[in-house]
Amino acid sequence: APPEAAEGRPGPGHEDFRPRIVPYYRDPNKPYKKVLRTRYIQTELGFHERLFVAVLTSKATLNTLAVAVNKTVAHHFPRLLYFTGLRSAKVPHGMVLVAHGDERPIWLMYETMSYIHQHFGSDYDWFYIMQDDTYAQAEQVKALVTHLSINQDVYLGRAEEFIGGDEQARYCHGGFGYLLSRSLLLKLHPHLDSCRNEILSVRSDEWLGRCIIDFLGITCVSQLQGQHYHTYELAKNTEPEKEEEEEFQAALAVHPVSDMTLMYRLHKQFSRIQLDRVYQEIQDLQMQIRNLTALTPAGEAGVTWPVGINAPFLPKSRFEVISWDYFTEQHLFSCPDGSPKCELSGASKADVSEIIESAVEQLNRRYQPLLRFSKRQLLNGYRRFDPTRGMEYTLDLLLEAATQKGHSHVLAKRVSLVRPLSKVEIIPMPYVTEATRVQLVLPLTVQDLDFVANFLDMFAMNTLDTHDNALLTLLFIYHPYDAQRVGQVDVFAGVKAMVGELEKRYAEVKIPWISVKTEVPSQVKLMDIVSKKHPVDTLFFLASVWTEINMEFLNRCRMNTISNWQVFFPVHFQEFNPALVYRGEQTVSSNTDFLRDGHFDRHSFAEACFYNSDYMTARTKLAADILDRDEVLESMEVFDVFLHYSGLHLFRAVEPGLVQKYTLRSCNPRLSEELYHRCVLSNLEGLASRSHLAMALFEQEQANST
Repeated sequence: APPEAAEGRPGPGHEDFRPRIVPYYRDPNKPYKKVLRTRYIQTELGFHERLFVAVLTSKATLNTLAVAVNKTVAHHFPRLLYFTGLRSAKVPHGMVLVAHGDERPIWLMYETMSYIHQHFGSDYDWFYIMQDDTYAQAEQVKALVTHLSINQDVYLGRAEEFIGGDEQARYCHGGFGYLLSRSLLLKLHPHLDSCRNEILSVRSDEWLGRCIIDFLGITCVSQLQGQHYHTYELAKNTEPEKEEEEEFQAALAVHPVSDMTLMYRLHKQFSRIQLDRVYQEIQDLQMQIRNLTALTPAGEAGVTWPVGINAPFLPKSRFEVISWDYFTEQHLFSCPDGSPKCELSGASKADVSEIIESAVEQLNRRYQPLLRFSKRQLLNGYRRFDPTRGMEYTLDLLLEAATQKGHSHVLAKRVSLVRPLSKVEIIPMPYVTEATRVQLVLPLTVQDLDFVANFLDMFAMNTLDTHDNALLTLLFIYHPYDAQRVGQVDVFAGVKAMVGELEKRYAEVKIPWISVKTEVPSQVKLMDIVSKKHPVDTLFFLASVWTEINMEFLNRCRMNTISNWQVFFPVHFQEFNPALVYRGEQTVSSNTDFLRDGHFDRHSFAEACFYNSDYMTARTKLAADILDRDEVLESMEVFDVFLHYSGLHLFRAVEPGLVQKYTLRSCNPRLSEELYHRCVLSNLEGLASRSHLAMALFEQEQANST
């Protein structure tokens, strides 16, 4: 360190970074301007994405080699674009193509570099340029950039000499791909026009290399910061499966790839090499775990099976015991719909077939060449999902074991297998905000009149008083008999009076209502009426009269509902019957017993959050399917419409923000059998828990016996 720094003073070129408080001051003479925050925190903090990949293609190879690149490595890169000189090129499915309109190599490179700088220069740290006749190991390239410092101007690739040029100058060969840092791209951009006009070259990679050398003084290197850019040049008629050279196995990029089949064969071979490396790493780690575990207090008994996988979950009570599901090769004896036996099909059948095949393969790997096993029959199968480690299997297999001398014997053997949980992946979701207006829709029948006052009070307290961005529309469902007498006696007159009082209390609030006459209040038919009276971008919350609206839930409704992507069906918390739970004792209400004396009602689909545009799209598909058979709508709910007639995600989750007091619901027998049965089950399961019901029966028997 310089002498000044040694004495405690900052040396030349160094600042004394001492924290200080900057007082806030606002000029009273200037109007107040609201500070606009960025949409994402990474934008405000100046974070960049790691890697952008550009693939140069042409008219001759767009539908062949470019497609092969897209199918093999494109999904491993965070962002990949294809660049071509074609005009109005037809884009193959699943590819993002940028057409510059000029196929001259130098012009294509110039336009590509300008486009990358303009659209992605401020978003990414590294830019990888490759051709479509290059096979790149995506995972190796991503690992390479994680080990390089972004503070340097990097021009990394396979260094080649210029023909007849300076012996010290090198350019990066385009066929093997090359890596540019963001800082180099920003410095290069002002000189691109000069390079286009002053530098003559036949090859685009030579032109770019000459441009970087002449204006920035940076030459291509194959090694930087201890990292090597390994490449491999393919000879004609190469057999990738037979390549065993260390240079080939270590290559980040392989060139030239002459056709699609060779690209797929290379991908298969490198995937096999990568898998072998991973399996070897797993074996080495397992050996280290065994060696280290022997030195722990538990000794060798502390080694879990499989080695390196979390130990099985240990339940603390009988309520936490994870049950096993029994299955055979044809049937499953724990069905999603609750039936005792169902046919094994779909993903479950594929899962069982794969696990049996894996079990036999592992047995053969362990006992060959002395014994050779083949499966005769699956006698018994058990599986369970352990959230701490994955899916566990126990199989009783009837096997035929053959010796080297040709003797065979049939035996039964029990094996245990684990399909461990793999790396957790965060699924990208579209951006949503809590500022969206929510349109509440409340259907009301005559049976609901006793609960309307409480609903309106909670709505006023939690939304109108807090100025939440939420509106309310009431849907009055008249029975035909009541509709004929509405001129003399309006059954909803009391509700309309309460709405009038709310509108007087909150002058800026209007609560419209819609009157409907029907004997069967189908949820879909009611939503058809409401949907036509609102804009397509409306966010609906379909509520029930027992719902207690609060800001916490409305925000989750906004965040969990994404236009053209996802709809939200919350599972509300239903309180039990206090007469059975407390049996005459005083009800205790505190934060400690919140969500205790009740259950989440999974049979109810009355509440839903969705956008009007998504509902209209799904409803159009439904109308085309049922034609004019409107009676089908009586057996459907909005949930069924989205489930069967939309490609959206249906998010169904428990919602602690929706708490409903106990009440015995009236189930309309005019609805479909399934909806009526679901309503009855909701009432029965909402009475009390098993322990409460058992106590009630016990007390009743005690009273009868005395």
